[in-house]
Amino acid sequence: MNEAVVPAYGHSTLSDLLPSLGAHLGTSATDRLGLPPAERYLVLLIDGLGAELLGRHAELAPYLSSLSGPTITCGVPSTTATSITSLGTGLAPGVHGVAGYTFWYPPLDAVLNSLRWSGGLDALDVQPQLTYFERLAKAGIQTGLIAPAAFAGSGLTGMALRGATFWPIGDEQDLDHRVDTSVAAVSGGVRNLSYCYERLLDHVGHEHGIDSAEWRDALVWADRLARQLRRGLPDDVRLIVTGDHGMVDVPLESRLLVEDFPDLLDGVSAMSGEGRLRQLKVAPGMGEQVAKRWRAKLADRAWVLTRAEAVAAGWFGDLSSRMEQRFGDVIVAMADDGAVLTLKTPGELNLIGMHGSLTSAEMLVPLLVD
Repeated sequence: MNEAVVPAYGHSTLSDLLPSLGAHLGTSATDRLGLPPAERYLVLLIDGLGAELLGRHAELAPYLSSLSGPTITCGVPSTTATSITSLGTGLAPGVHGVAGYTFWYPPLDAVLNSLRWSGGLDALDVQPQLTYFERLAKAGIQTGLIAPAAFAGSGLTGMALRGATFWPIGDEQDLDHRVDTSVAAVSGGVRNLSYCYERLLDHVGHEHGIDSAEWRDALVWADRLARQLRRGLPDDVRLIVTGDHGMVDVPLESRLLVEDFPDLLDGVSAMSGEGRLRQLKVAPGMGEQVAKRWRAKLADRAWVLTRAEAVAAGWFGDLSSRMEQRFGDVIVAMADDGAVLTLKTPGELNLIGMHGSLTSAEMLVPLLVD
């Protein structure tokens, strides 16, 4: 079995990025990542940009590949909602509580979709900690968020990024507009930390897989965006480029459909997370029994841990008692190229590229500085 990549929270993860930049802008934080000083930063996050993927296709991204910087990790699970909340709050998942793409949400006694929830639920209730953008604003530092217009007022924006001035992008293919908007956002105030989000690479990877011409074209596009941002930004702005997770292709023969093995769900009252990292809510006292059953089925294909074991292993960082129930009683994280799928979420059955687990392909992301 491969060895799981466990985040070093507080040292080299996405949650350490904004505090490290804030240390140079006058906050009381410490630069944990050894980043260069500046009074203005633009952070470009390319969704799905894993360090191993970038290294494997360096020739398709000559600008990004020319930059230096450390390789860091996202948190667990390696998925967008968790990663962006970790970045935006400067907190580990066990503290901010956004435990995955979907996770058990006790106030509703139901599984919550962190990207698409129904009305009547406030982002502040789901994620009550201060974001780092709110902390920066309290310190007199101006912030901006450059993202698709549809993200304004969304649950994830509120949970992870509230406090930053929203700069909407209508046509995501209009590079000139994206650059002009980013320049305007990062130019405000004496000190500034702004954040720009790009999502094409991730969407194409899910639909076509990372071993596809479409994915390679999307990487070329992301490199072009980064290069044009750098050309358009004033010289005093530091550009920081990172990703929120990597990705692996999941072949049909590596997929386990839980409906084909109903005994796996004995004692399981809810299943959340993503195909590469499932979180099981189980009946009281049945955690070890359920974990044993899943271990017997998957053997060395997966890391199957109880929540207590995952916390002790450092998967989620320090786990707040308030957030504890959001994380599965049993965690099933794929160690190979497989996924655990269910007919209850049919959209996942069509995905080729997936992420969420603790393999190096999913966990390692670049941190590039220009």
